[in-house]
Amino acid sequence: MEGTIKNIVFDLGGVIITLDQSQAIRRFEELGVPDAAKRLDAYTQSGIFGELEAGAIDAETFRVELGRLAGREVTAAECAYAWQGYAKEVPQRNLDALLRLRSEGYRVALLSNTNPYMMEWVMSPAFDGCGHALTHYLDTFYLSYQLRVMKPDERIFRLMLDGEGFLPAETLFVDDGQRNVEAARRLGIRTFCPQNGEDWTNEIYNHLK
Repeated sequence: MEGTIKNIVFDLGGVIITLDQSQAIRRFEELGVPDAAKRLDAYTQSGIFGELEAGAIDAETFRVELGRLAGREVTAAECAYAWQGYAKEVPQRNLDALLRLRSEGYRVALLSNTNPYMMEWVMSPAFDGCGHALTHYLDTFYLSYQLRVMKPDERIFRLMLDGEGFLPAETLFVDDGQRNVEAARRLGIRTFCPQNGEDWTNEIYNHLK
């Protein structure tokens, strides 16, 4: 049937994992960045933080520049520790839902504004606490720092649609950011906007009908 949803595209932070912005801010402050709260937004980062997620600078350049902000040499491990402060928890119910949706025949993708330091953990066996990276749960990944464009820019949605051959009307986009959802909707993509940490695993089926 025309318009039946076949593809589900998830955001990472706030949907698959629960975010804790305050913990990330505290960790960057620990490294010596006094105005971390101004630089780290819940949805869009500024300065070198935004440049890293937009792919304008690489992880090593970020490390060096963060050291300048902190007034001391900062290690890659410290950068990873601070960025990964955004991750509050990885609810098992969400991971179970991803596997269930794939088993039901949906193509399941990730579309995330993120960075190499966060993905270092997400793509490691430590991610779910059971030896699996996020690759175990999803079919394909579209990441802002690799694509060099961030949500809500419509170009990142078009790259994902074109890359997968998805039709907008057959695609559901799940994101906790209102601006991101509105951008997807303007392209004809179906949308669902749960709040950070909300249990969406049952309600999603109302959007798949």
